[in-house]
Amino acid sequence: MEKTIRDIEKGQDLIRVELSEFKGSQYVGARIYYMDDRGDWKPTRKGLTLTPDTMALVRDAINEALSEIEQ
Repeated sequence: MEKTIRDIEKGQDLIRVELSEFKGSQYVGARIYYMDDRGDWKPTRKGLTLTPDTMALVRDAINEALSEIEQ
């Protein structure tokens, strides 16, 4: 199972947030994609693929960082 949740533009690239499954375990991924010469989006090596529990910890840390910026 692979499901794209959202594509986020980042200059000429995009960040794709996906759900995937591997060997019966679910994962959440965020990866940078680039457009090749044929106009197809291709993944780069830059990104994260984590279990939902670990990604929730990353989410909490990002929210904390954003709260500090807003103060």
